[in-house]
Amino acid sequence: MIERPLTKNIDMTRPPLAIADYESNDGYQSIRNIAKGMSPSDVLQKTKDSGLKGRGGAGFPTGLKWSFVPQGDDTPKQKYFVVNADEMEPGTFKDRLLMEGDPHLLLEGIIIGSFAIQADTAYIFLRGEYKVAEQRLKKAISEAYDKGLLGENILNTGFNLDIIVHTSAGRYICGEETALLNALEGKRANPRSKPPFPQVSGLWGKPTIVNNVETVCNLPGIFTYGIDWYQSLTKGKDHGTKLFGISGKVKNPGCWELPLGITIRELLEEHGGGMQDGLELRGFLPGGGSTDFMLPEHLDLKFDYDDIAQAGSRLATGTMILLDDKTCPVGMIGNLMRFFAHESCGFCTPCRDGLPWVVAIFDEFCKGQGTRKDLEILHEHVEYMGPGRTFCALAPGATAPLGSGLRYFSEDFEKLIKD
Repeated sequence: MIERPLTKNIDMTRPPLAIADYESNDGYQSIRNIAKGMSPSDVLQKTKDSGLKGRGGAGFPTGLKWSFVPQGDDTPKQKYFVVNADEMEPGTFKDRLLMEGDPHLLLEGIIIGSFAIQADTAYIFLRGEYKVAEQRLKKAISEAYDKGLLGENILNTGFNLDIIVHTSAGRYICGEETALLNALEGKRANPRSKPPFPQVSGLWGKPTIVNNVETVCNLPGIFTYGIDWYQSLTKGKDHGTKLFGISGKVKNPGCWELPLGITIRELLEEHGGGMQDGLELRGFLPGGGSTDFMLPEHLDLKFDYDDIAQAGSRLATGTMILLDDKTCPVGMIGNLMRFFAHESCGFCTPCRDGLPWVVAIFDEFCKGQGTRKDLEILHEHVEYMGPGRTFCALAPGATAPLGSGLRYFSEDFEKLIKD
């Protein structure tokens, strides 16, 4: 049984598989299975039944998201399928691994998703710094056209699809799907007001689906090996595998494909090799820089969306950022705040003005000039920039490490005030 469908072809010591070698290892078999008689509604339903959740951060059910796209004769004929490959979450590097290591896997997933919503144009919105990924994706796309897997009348199904790689000018805000769509249209990357949602009115006002790279790469396995196989891969309540990573002072930092439902301790100790000699774990962000801190007492929790949420954080991208006992948590949080302030689009006041104010306060703390009033202002900003107070999720994401850091590491802030 294939246990690691996302990385089975990946060997970073060599170039990715050419299309002939990819096909010899069940590549594009899912497309051929669909071409035997599955309808777009069949593909949509099977995706729903699989239980696949989005791997970009929100964990929203993929099939349910697709179902919001209007279908039928009286709906817009032009639809778009967009892949969010603008990977800028601090500490996260899973999508880069997939695109550089197995670009055909992503293309195969794009074809499945585009067929399900009947989109004839797909875009890969790629982080501009990912030059190697860009080259390998474009080569794979050319190979797929030559094989008749892209273009007109794919495998005699009457379905047409073109895939376009769009290199982004950058900004973290492009991870928000409507800001991404504005950037793709050549506009400033500001989030849009919702509703209407992109599934109804997205790219150039047409129905659009935006999915993360890892989400899309899960699709080929589901349609090649089946739902029962896919759901058997897990060790928890959520289905399939996940790319988990560790960034920080462990003996073996990296990225691994593992079943959803493994414990945090297993990832840290068995795959990451444990903390470096002389260091102890003090805390960690479980899913990238915009998640709440967790503590060593949480190590035996499962990496499941619900379990992490119940503990007060988010699984999100699944890449842990570690805090060791020799690193100042105030400095670590301040570094994250500086990043988020720099990446704000400036569209709404709490984010535009609040984050730079937070950064200024952290600078005062680091100079030894922080006061108790400054600490009160930081607590106030956690509320002012929290969920529901801003136009998009950038500032609420920034308040996750800020608010939890103030809660868990209050002694460190107090010490900087006293000393």
